[in-house]
Amino acid sequence: MKLSQIAAAVTTAALAPAVLIVSPAFAADKDAATSTNPTAPTAPDQAASGQADESPAEQDRRTVLAIIADPMASGYMKEAGHTAIAEGPAAMRKFIETDQHRIRLDDYRVLVAGLGESAGPGLQEGISKIFNAHKTTLEQWRLFYEVTQHELRDEDNKVDISRLIGTGGPRLREAGKKALKGTPADRIAFLKTGQHLAQASDDRVELSRIYEASNGPVLSEAIGKLLSGFATPAELRRFLEVTQYELRDQDNRVAIAGIIDGGGPELVKAGRTALAGTAADRGEFLKTGQHEARAKDQKARQENDKNKAQQDQHNPGAGSVAGNTAVTPQGGSGSALAATGAGDTALIAGGAGTALVAGAGFLLAARMRRAGSAG
Repeated sequence: MKLSQIAAAVTTAALAPAVLIVSPAFAADKDAATSTNPTAPTAPDQAASGQADESPAEQDRRTVLAIIADPMASGYMKEAGHTAIAEGPAAMRKFIETDQHRIRLDDYRVLVAGLGESAGPGLQEGISKIFNAHKTTLEQWRLFYEVTQHELRDEDNKVDISRLIGTGGPRLREAGKKALKGTPADRIAFLKTGQHLAQASDDRVELSRIYEASNGPVLSEAIGKLLSGFATPAELRRFLEVTQYELRDQDNRVAIAGIIDGGGPELVKAGRTALAGTAADRGEFLKTGQHEARAKDQKARQENDKNKAQQDQHNPGAGSVAGNTAVTPQGGSGSALAATGAGDTALIAGGAGTALVAGAGFLLAARMRRAGSAG
């Protein structure tokens, strides 16, 4: 036998007793671990063990409680869930399999219908379509409420912002364009607060312009106080939309009263009519009515002057005759004629006519005598 084979045999013989001694110890340890210290189960194993220990009715009760604890659960859903628990296993099973889905469908219908109170044209149209659709499923109602309504509302917001940009001042247009390029949240924020802040800046500029152009003391004083104070955007807007016209009308009343004081008949008449009318009537009087009334008064004066001049031309001695009605004829008594009055004038005219006739007779007789002598 070789030396290497002898060494291996010796080593094996030496290790064999140790292996025989250690092996029973491992076996004993394994049995002890199995009987006294079982391996801890995993979390799924624990859950499975817990569910397995519960009855089907208890499991359904837990399911019902989870359904009614959902934040989206309505009051009706909660009431129905508690009723099912109180009525027992059959009612809970029916609630889980049927009732909860029917109630959830009705809840979404109510939620979607409520969106119409603050909806724009696009969202209103979308709401109408889903209500008129045939056999809309629960998933379709959920999708509309959780997703589609926000998309349609954003489209309406874009339309509203575009309209504001078209009619607003420089700062409002700038802020609106920025919102259109942003996110849906940016557009909501602009419509909620941003537009009012931008509008307030434009309103202050407009008030300054009115202040510089206004000649009315009441309006000017009010604008000065507003601009020097801490007016809110809503106060600035109301002043421009309402208050300025009320104060301007007060100034117009004072102006009209001053215009008609000492004016001609037409001007006074038109001014009083305006004072008794509307604010628009007073504005129109100051703009055009007063000038038209003055033109009428001027024309009336010119016609009166023209008529007076024509009367003076037709009766140049009217003033002398009217001033001295006593006429003293030659060779007569002045006192006697003055006493006779208008009747004597007719007699004088008759006498003059008689003299003319007599003279004509004498002239004719003379012509006849000359003609006879010539024959």
